[in-house]
Amino acid sequence: MLKQRREKRQSPARKQTERIDCLGLGIIPVDILMEVPYYPTAGSKLNAGGMMIQGGGPAPNCMVGLRRLGLRSEVIAPIGNDLPGQITREELRREGLSDRYLVSKNVSSDVAIGFIEQKSGDRTLVLNRGAFVLPRDIVTSRLPLPKVVHLDGRDMPACLKLARWAKKVGAEVSFDIGSMRNDVSAIFPLVDHLVVADAFALPFTKTHSIRAACTALAERCPGTVVVTNGTKGQTALADGEYHRQKAFKVKVVDTTGAGDGFHVGYLYGLIRGEDLPVRMLLGSAVAALNCTKLGARAGLPSQAQLLKFLRGKPRQYA
Repeated sequence: MLKQRREKRQSPARKQTERIDCLGLGIIPVDILMEVPYYPTAGSKLNAGGMMIQGGGPAPNCMVGLRRLGLRSEVIAPIGNDLPGQITREELRREGLSDRYLVSKNVSSDVAIGFIEQKSGDRTLVLNRGAFVLPRDIVTSRLPLPKVVHLDGRDMPACLKLARWAKKVGAEVSFDIGSMRNDVSAIFPLVDHLVVADAFALPFTKTHSIRAACTALAERCPGTVVVTNGTKGQTALADGEYHRQKAFKVKVVDTTGAGDGFHVGYLYGLIRGEDLPVRMLLGSAVAALNCTKLGARAGLPSQAQLLKFLRGKPRQYA
């Protein structure tokens, strides 16, 4: 019996055969969003014009968006065994994603509270983090083989492990960061598609223009660099050439998840083999559509909705 047990423990690792389009890693908070007529001041009270409770997080939002566009995506994220965790699991299942790559923790799940200003659609979020992914939580032999690995940079040691594994299995690495938080520069040499917000790019590079920020980031990242800039559009630098994409005009309800929407469209184009200008066009379109609904996921379109929007020749900002 002892010999049999030893042989079982020493058996070779399971061969990876499941293939998907994109695998994400990042935080997965439950978002509690409230529409308010204006931002409250200290000590004040307001009546909300609407409320939504929905899953959030840059990487999970992106994986949900890719699923709606017909691609195969999965997500690795830390989650607690509590009510917010239960809400998150059920929502992922409804969207067609598996929960088998979620990392269960005996802690509170992440929760984000947000206020959405009704007139402008601008939002302010406050995140409470209770769960984290550690490198030992990621068992690469149990993961599906993706074409793209998408990271949000929150748990950097885990992100670095997954990025290095992606290189070994021939997957491209996409990286998303929206603001100055922790130091993420160690991952730049591993990134094929660095798509970041101006709120990160400008202060990180200590520059005053989007083009200059792209140039500075390209010195650290060997891949394509894209900087998003809200209604001012997006600028990219690849192979020494700059590309510009204008933002689309829509009736904005909530800007929560606009950046995540851009990543959805960009990665959708990448996985389908589109060139950089088309990837940026698709990203801009999904970002705009996502701003037309309350919440970070409600406005993420189906393939039919995305094509209908583009065929309608929507207006763009100057």
